[in-house]
Amino acid sequence: MADDLPLSAEFPPSNEAQWRALAEKALEGAPMSKLITKTEHGVPVQPLYRSKDWAADASGLPGAAPFIRGRRSTNDQYLPWDIRQVVSHPDPGFAADQVMEALEGGVSSIELRVDAAGEHGVVARSAIDIERILKGVKLDLAPVALEAAGASSTQGIELAALLAAATDGRSAASAMIVFNVDPIGALARTGALPGPADEEMAQAASFARDVTMEFPKSAALRADSRPVHEAGGTEVQELAFLVAAGAEYVRALMMAGMSAEAASRTILFTISVGADYQVEMSKLRAARRMWARVAEAFGAKGQAAGMKLQAVTSRRMLTRRDPWVNILRNTAACFAAGVGGADIVTVRAFTDAMGLPGKLARRLARNTQVIAQEESSLGKVVDAPGGAWSIEKLGDDLAKAAWALFQQIEREGGLVKALQLGGFQTGVADARAARLKATAKRKELITGVTDFPLLNEQVPSVEVVNLAAIVRRAAEASGRAPAARSWFSLKTAAADKATLADLSRTNEDGAEAEPFWPIRVAEPFERLRDLADQRTTAGRAPKVFLAAVGPLAEHSARLQYAQNFFTAGGIGAVPSSGDAVWLAQAVKTTGCSIACICGSDKRYAEEAVAVAKALKQAGIGRLYLAGKPGEREAEFRAAGVDEFIHIGVDVLASLELAHAELGLLS
Repeated sequence: MADDLPLSAEFPPSNEAQWRALAEKALEGAPMSKLITKTEHGVPVQPLYRSKDWAADASGLPGAAPFIRGRRSTNDQYLPWDIRQVVSHPDPGFAADQVMEALEGGVSSIELRVDAAGEHGVVARSAIDIERILKGVKLDLAPVALEAAGASSTQGIELAALLAAATDGRSAASAMIVFNVDPIGALARTGALPGPADEEMAQAASFARDVTMEFPKSAALRADSRPVHEAGGTEVQELAFLVAAGAEYVRALMMAGMSAEAASRTILFTISVGADYQVEMSKLRAARRMWARVAEAFGAKGQAAGMKLQAVTSRRMLTRRDPWVNILRNTAACFAAGVGGADIVTVRAFTDAMGLPGKLARRLARNTQVIAQEESSLGKVVDAPGGAWSIEKLGDDLAKAAWALFQQIEREGGLVKALQLGGFQTGVADARAARLKATAKRKELITGVTDFPLLNEQVPSVEVVNLAAIVRRAAEASGRAPAARSWFSLKTAAADKATLADLSRTNEDGAEAEPFWPIRVAEPFERLRDLADQRTTAGRAPKVFLAAVGPLAEHSARLQYAQNFFTAGGIGAVPSSGDAVWLAQAVKTTGCSIACICGSDKRYAEEAVAVAKALKQAGIGRLYLAGKPGEREAEFRAAGVDEFIHIGVDVLASLELAHAELGLLS
């Protein structure tokens, strides 16, 4: 056995007691518990983890039960994880070009997002359209996955029939197709299914049983927790939803005659990943831990109990303002997914919140992963964070919290019934409200939007399409409807030129549930920026007068705070410093109707009252003061101060009042 390398020989020995002594000194009398943070769901994150927090062998080995460390014992050194890119251009011709662009540019698989209306994906309404889009794709080398979006979101099996018919001339035995049929996801996103929930689940299970016999290398169903994430849910709610969806599908598949092992293998699990890589890596571990337990409870043994996991970077975190920062957010999320052991990783375009991604955005999304694999070597070591006490313990804590919620879902009769009852959606809505409140108060910062915003930002381009023309060119119903709803009848009809409209059906007795409404946390601030931009375009840019009192050393911090505060709402700053008389004269030349006094507490005690009165007399309609007023609040208000801005206030509400004063909300 090789001798240990003295890597730390040049550093003096240290221990936990020394760390605690230094931490207590830095806290200046505050309790150590102040260093404990919490995840979105309230799971504690300790400031320091030690060996006592996690037994060395508690997670097992990579590729072995309970699969906390992943399904693989080793990583492919050339392709540690599948790089999957979404193609969603509404025009089938352009979509075909983008498929080849992606495959030639370094991705290893394609996800084709289809929307018959074209608002959220490719306008593909027939097998001919699908065949055109995938022309030249070798399905035995490059897997192709489906995603039903927008108007097609409840038509997963019908879309699968089009794809199967389009590839019928190729070898089904070697074709790697991911059909991603997901009635639970459709119910969560749209709030409706074409038929009763039991019938929809049974049909999905029958489809999965039949299609996996025909396409043995395919995956049929998708368990997808992204609706929960994108609606503002917590990591614990995501995990509970993900595992509950998988359990619901396995039950349906076993009722359709499949074994527990075969049922588990035909499900692809999809989850969102954000930029907090400690939490996200731990979340992936928790997901694998939970699913291994569920799969074994159904009777799945060995590798069949491992979770095949696709991680997709969060859309909720992306911004339309200063979108360049999204490149960094996506990179952090990609790191978390790749190092966290995802089997498939999809990075969204950094312009996703702006519209259809252009060539640069698509290329950056691909190359983020290519660089992570080939230059950063992130996948060279299997389960790199394995054994890290913080990741292992946090992953275990998340799994335990999510397991309790999963059990509650099961007590309600499973995920479909839980969604129809609506309690789960209420919990997600509460989490969303808490998240938006934290963002409004800038407890959760968004770089480029609520923090360090840019008024004169450079905006990247996005694709502009003539959607009406694309939809007009799309094929109308031209085939015949299938006589039955079996998989083979649907596929036969699709091969006989039936379109999506021919294959689809409506049912007044369809299942209903409250849908999960997606959000972007930056959107409330971006709406204010849009209103400000409209006024700027008209030649009347909204401005706030920043009245600095005292020398630079005294007012610079609060001046910068106030400037950042108002810029987050699209309101430019006009700073000036001096005494009450000077500031009153200066503000008259700016045309500003709102102002903010900036200075030190000591200077406020000496000059704030005089400055406030002078600014009000000069015509300021709404006057702010940067900082907490303390016991002088009544005095300052009597002098004309309307509002105090400081850490902890509702920034969004304050900016809305400022907009109202400026006439931007009328």
